[in-house]
Amino acid sequence: MHKVVTVDLEKDILAENRRIANENSELLKSHGITAFDFLGAIGSGKTLIIERLIEVLKAKGKRAGVIAGDVSGDDDYQRFIKHGVPAANINTGKECHLDAHLVDHALEDLPLDKLDYVFIENVGNLVCPVDFPVGSHKRVVVISVTEGDDMVRKHPPIFAFSDVVIINKVDLSDAMEVDPKILERDARRTNPGAKIIMMDARRGKGMDELVNALGL
Repeated sequence: MHKVVTVDLEKDILAENRRIANENSELLKSHGITAFDFLGAIGSGKTLIIERLIEVLKAKGKRAGVIAGDVSGDDDYQRFIKHGVPAANINTGKECHLDAHLVDHALEDLPLDKLDYVFIENVGNLVCPVDFPVGSHKRVVVISVTEGDDMVRKHPPIFAFSDVVIINKVDLSDAMEVDPKILERDARRTNPGAKIIMMDARRGKGMDELVNALGL
């Protein structure tokens, strides 16, 4: 009996999250905003990539806001506001992912009438965020060669449900003795429809591809 109750409770939680995620999506749509949910482990390069995209948009006269999600602290939030964009910081405490409810509240702190795009930087994790859509238009998962060439095989769901896969830090592949083509192969097998981009975010390699993939 306990097992049935637990399963039913989980279904209710996921269903409620989907409902709020749909509301977030409609809210963003009503303001003409396109949102991207960035997923990936700590150190994969999510923050730097979002920073680069902010500057690309600024050069095009477009306005971006950011939601920074972390278990604790505001390091990424501080990096984002240095770019002169509105940002909201979410600390999840013991939770290993953002959910639609948390993003809903964060959106209240952003000037939606003045934005064209919102970047949502999820908590650094490749497992927990999979079942919790937050209302974004696209999901982007970032991995780096420093994490090893088995990352896709070890975490297939997050790749299966992402629209764009970024393989970052390819400049370090030789030093790490990791072949990025293995990561690319595994990602294509897991999600044939995803756009896969090789990047060296620090030096700007792959940025044009990413901009095109996101339609910016």
